[in-house]
Amino acid sequence: METLYAITTGVLTACGLYLTLRGRTFPVVVGLTLLSYAVNLFLFSMGGLTTDGAALVNGAQYHADPLPQALVLTAIVIGFAMTAFVVILAMRARSEVGNDHVDGNKDDRS
Repeated sequence: METLYAITTGVLTACGLYLTLRGRTFPVVVGLTLLSYAVNLFLFSMGGLTTDGAALVNGAQYHADPLPQALVLTAIVIGFAMTAFVVILAMRARSEVGNDHVDGNKDDRS
């Protein structure tokens, strides 16, 4: 299970970085969202992956750590707000500049 988490986190990070370095605004927004998903998965895996752990500790031998779960919930809310802000920022930049390139210049290759 840890190997699957590590591979998934690595793939999400690689795809997010690739999309973040694109020249258009929509792939940049999707890349930032994928990076936030990778960070959420990383934070969640820091608590240790227990399948039969108790949520509350009442003398149980194995229990789940609640701190990474609280951090992931907070990161989900912050990631949603950041995505909404970046989408509005991209829409405003498109309306003012007239294209959706990140640097504002149209290149002749597209």
